[in-house]
Order: sequence, then C-alpha cells, then structure tokens
Amino acid sequence: MDQLKGKIAIITGVSRLKGIGAAICQELAESGYHIFFTYWTEYDKEMPWGIESDEPMKLQEELWKKGIKVSCMELDLTQNDAPEQLMNQVSEQLGHPDILINNAAYSTNNDFSNITAEELDQHYLVNVRATTLLSSKFAQRFEKKSGGRIVNLTSGQFQGPMPGELAYATTKGAVDALTLTLSAELAPLGITVNAVNPGPTDTGWMTEEIKNELKPMFPFGRIGKPKDIAKTIKFLVSEEADWVTGQVIHSEGGFRR
Repeated sequence: MDQLKGKIAIITGVSRLKGIGAAICQELAESGYHIFFTYWTEYDKEMPWGIESDEPMKLQEELWKKGIKVSCMELDLTQNDAPEQLMNQVSEQLGHPDILINNAAYSTNNDFSNITAEELDQHYLVNVRATTLLSSKFAQRFEKKSGGRIVNLTSGQFQGPMPGELAYATTKGAVDALTLTLSAELAPLGITVNAVNPGPTDTGWMTEEIKNELKPMFPFGRIGKPKDIAKTIKFLVSEEADWVTGQVIHSEGGFRR
C-alpha cells in the first residue's frame, strides 16, 4: 500500500454499476489507488440495457468506503475540449494523474448495408479520437520520470471478424494501432501503453440465449465477468508491469471463435 500512496487513476466510461469500468474502479480502489472516473448517462439511456441515473453516485459512495480519494464528472468525450476539461478537473480535485484507462466506448449494431456517415463518425469520436487526445493530454502533463500507465480497451478485432458491428470493429481496430505507436513515443517519458481485449463479458446485456450460445466457446465453462478484466488491468498498471508496453493482451479466458 505504501508503494501506491498518492497514485491517481483516471477511468473513462463508468456509468453502470455492472460495467467493466465500475469493476476497474473497484479493483484499483481495493489496492489503494485514488480514483477519478467519467460517465455519460445519455449514451446508456439509449442502449437496451438502460441505466439508473444515480448509478455513478452509488459507485462513488462505494469507493469512498474503501478509504481512498474519489471524484468524478459527467463528460461528453465527443466535445473538442473534453480532454482539457478532464485533466484540469483531475489536477484540481485529486492531483496529477499517474494512470489513464480509456474504457469509454461507443457501440451500435450496423453492417455494410446500413452504415451511415453519422453513425461511423460517432464511433470514431469516442473510440478513436477521444482515446488518442486523452492519451496525448495525459502524456503532455505527466510530471514523473517513470510509473506512468495508459491502458486502452479493445475488442479482439484481429482475433476474428465481427459481422454486424462494422463501425465498432473498424474504430476499435484503430486502437490496436494507436497502442503500438504511442507506446514507442511515450516510453522515454516513463509511460507504458497497452491494450486489453476482454472478450465477451457479461455486463448485463447478455440474454440467457446469448449466454448459452457463448458458454461452450470458453474452455473454463463460464462467461467472462467484469472483475476478470479488472484484475488484468490492475496488473498492467502496477510496478510489476513496468517492462510490458506496446502489447494487446487477450484476457478472454481462452475464448474460441
């Protein structure tokens, strides 16, 4: 715990208590990291799984109970000034961050027959542009000589095709390329950059039919849980992972497509 004293982690896309973002916050808080998370409830309200408007506040209360500093803000990552806003808020409320976890994502179903410019742009703005600009702003403000961490969430686009998710697969695939090049640029600053593919994860969106269809594809005989990916990320942001950078980690329980 002494080693982590004062370590500050930013996690984006933390609206839902059942989501991967919330699990990451919980896992890092239990290890003593201070937490700043962002959320955007308008997106989740439009999705089939929905959201209760007080879920982010409930998460904040849960994290406070772990004895760490916690702050959060609702932030539309598609806005040009979002990265500047976020970094200013984190610095003012908690201090200079050590860790950035780009968890926020935009995802809707579409394919070659119905893809539109507007829908592709929405995916790009969140999945590619926001991830790139947040990472850039984080690195520009990083003041230490080591211990910086950026972790991007990807979805295994190069493990197999994703029919029906053309815009999502295209933009998330770009995150893999970003991770590799950015890791080389930021290594001299003492910042590692990695990406994690959680595979199919039960965050509340899966029906029983989907679960039954996916379960045989997992050698362990169960569906991935948000905590599974959170534990992988906890390792990547730790001191033990200071020699791991530029990697796309497929933390998906041996999922076989």
